[in-house]
Amino acid sequence: MPVIKLSAEVRDAVRRAAPVVALESTIIAHGLPRPRNLRVATELEALVREGGAVPATIAVLDGVPHVGLDAAQLERVAGDPSMRKLGHRDLAPAIATGASGATTVSATAFLAARAGLRIFATGGLGGVHRDWTSTQDESADLRLLARTRITMVCAGVKSILDIPATLQRLETLGVAVVGYRTAAFPGFYLHSSGEPVDWTVREPADVAAVMHAQDALGGPDSALIVANPVPEDRQLDPELHDRVLAEALHAAAIESVTGQAITPYLLDHLVRHTGGASLEANLAAVRGNVRLAAAVAGAWARAE
Repeated sequence: MPVIKLSAEVRDAVRRAAPVVALESTIIAHGLPRPRNLRVATELEALVREGGAVPATIAVLDGVPHVGLDAAQLERVAGDPSMRKLGHRDLAPAIATGASGATTVSATAFLAARAGLRIFATGGLGGVHRDWTSTQDESADLRLLARTRITMVCAGVKSILDIPATLQRLETLGVAVVGYRTAAFPGFYLHSSGEPVDWTVREPADVAAVMHAQDALGGPDSALIVANPVPEDRQLDPELHDRVLAEALHAAAIESVTGQAITPYLLDHLVRHTGGASLEANLAAVRGNVRLAAAVAGAWARAE
């Protein structure tokens, strides 16, 4: 069986304990239209480099998990329509069958941690779905983060989900959440979800200090979620968001869309019925998270 393959640049950075930021590939393969997806992928890697860190985009190619992609591999992930979407549970079958796929939050976090990376930047976290009491639908992200020592910078939980229930679930699972320069949990497309966070940090060095405290305590391996809100001037208009999301949920109920199909259905509805404004808010959030993750990686490397 192949082991995780680190690019030469990432392998050297890990050896030197230099700053590295893991990036997921699902946003490239499945989250954006072509050819913009490739432009965004290269832009995000460039933002990591501008922040003084090494980007490590993660994907599985021909059954081999790659941590750090070269230009040709990045183009392949962006351009191959047969690229699968791989969560943590899909990694073993993908490796065994020689499949290729883009990694979700859970798969990216798992592979990054196994490769010795500590910082991961993404857009929004998965969570508890609405009507959980009847559907029992919960993202695999949550349980994976409960047993994986990684720091994930995100813009909160996707607003199509049940945010209060997700925060309660994270508390139950023992996953720490801190707001970055905010006392309110972000709402992905929105600057604030209206839900409070118990802890607020102000600087990247503060995040690194929390990471060190995690290690010093020696408790169960679990993640640290750094909730970084999209800037207010780049968020989706809250009234537009609420109206279109209500319409999307109503349409999904009429069409009996459930299970794994519900998230892409709702996100696509938001993009189409906000004239693309939700996509731009998403990208603004991702860019901010990548910049912050690079700064945290630098602070962590200096402290180490």
